[in-house]
Amino acid sequence: MSSEPKQKTEEIDKKPIDLQPADSQAKTVERAESETEHLKNLRKLKHPSLAGKISVALIIPGVLALIASILNNSQVLAFIGLGLTFWGAVFFLVRPTTYVQGTLLDATAISLYTTIDRMTNDLGCKGKTFYIPSYPKQAYLPEHLKGLKEMIIFISADGNTSLPSIEEMAESKFILRNPKGISITPPGSGLLDQFQTELKIDPTQIDLATLCETLPNLILENFQLAKEIEMKPETDRVNMKISGSVFKSLYREEGLKSVYSLGCPLVSAIACAIAKTTGKAITINSLKFNQEKDTTEVSYHIMKD
Repeated sequence: MSSEPKQKTEEIDKKPIDLQPADSQAKTVERAESETEHLKNLRKLKHPSLAGKISVALIIPGVLALIASILNNSQVLAFIGLGLTFWGAVFFLVRPTTYVQGTLLDATAISLYTTIDRMTNDLGCKGKTFYIPSYPKQAYLPEHLKGLKEMIIFISADGNTSLPSIEEMAESKFILRNPKGISITPPGSGLLDQFQTELKIDPTQIDLATLCETLPNLILENFQLAKEIEMKPETDRVNMKISGSVFKSLYREEGLKSVYSLGCPLVSAIACAIAKTTGKAITINSLKFNQEKDTTEVSYHIMKD
């Protein structure tokens, strides 16, 4: 009788002990799956595209048919050869579109917002955030005011709602004294440049209603940065709702405060566009992210002169 408990004890000791918690095991599985998917994508890159294979399959017999038509003086073979060569050239010019995963966009933006958080905490900037529009590129400015051609974000040190003077902003300084605060480049300035290139329209040359009508379609169709965008202009504000934004993971980061005051790169780029169109400073009155509905609701306030 005494030997049975010992055997059970030995069997229990032989079983491997899993020291990893359930959460870490799930993360390990997800990581392994992502690595497997990544390897599959790498294997696909090593092989020629389907369009390239079809192109070769059409061009070779097309050229042979043309040679045979010359040797046999056959118009039928000539037409066949021309048709095959033409469609082979068409498929050769087709290039697959390269897509970037949304998680990579988030990963590149996290470091920027983390740096902004550290700067605002160290400098004690806890006031409002203002998107200040730049002067149009075609506008003439004297040499000492060239800095006004760049859009900036002014983060005040306290609750003061006054903006820096033109002379102080033109100096392109990081720390401003009157009123106290810091001046930084908007996180969405790069996206705004891409929007302007695709739209082929300067935001300063259109009104707010036109911007709110054309910009969402551009973002959805040309850039696929979200699933749905609604922009509703009012007298002194613009209300926006974004569904399925590729930057939604930024709002889930713990302790990341600046993303709610500045907005993600997409929200920031739209704020820059509104500021350029209206020619007035813009503030983000409210920004709410609903994780369950996967929506981001933003209210932009257009400041008076």
